Amino acid sequence: QVQLVESGGGLVQPGGSLRLSCAASRRIFSINTMAWYRQAPGKQRELVAEITNVGSTNYADSVKGRFTISGDDKNTVYLQMNSLKPEDTAVYYCNIRELFVMSRSLVNYWGQGTQVTVSS
Repeated sequence: QVQLVESGGGLVQPGGSLRLSCAASRRIFSINTMAWYRQAPGKQRELVAEITNVGSTNYADSVKGRFTISGDDKNTVYLQMNSLKPEDTAVYYCNIRELFVMSRSLVNYWGQGTQVTVSS
C-alpha cells in the first residue's frame, strides 16, 4: 500500500504563507491527479485544489488566487498557500490517484493530514 507523508503545516498569522508537501512512499508510475483537501471541525471535507497529469488545475473559489498546487516527477505534491485567512484553518489532506491503464481503474491514496492554523 502507498503511504503519503505530509509536512509543512503549522501556525501562521493572517496574511502569512505556508507551503505544504506530500511525498509518496513508492514511485507511482501513472498519476491521474494530485489534490489537497481540507476539513475544519464540524464541517465536511472539501476539495481545495487539484492538478491533473496534463497540468490542468482546479481550485475552490475560496482559495482561488491565493493557493497554488503543483507536483513533480518524484511523486510529491505541493500546496503553496499565500495571504492566509483564519477561515483557512483546517486539517489538510493530500490525495494522489493512481491510474491503472490496463484495467482503466483509479486508486486513491491519502495522507494522514497536517494541521494548518491561521491566527494572530
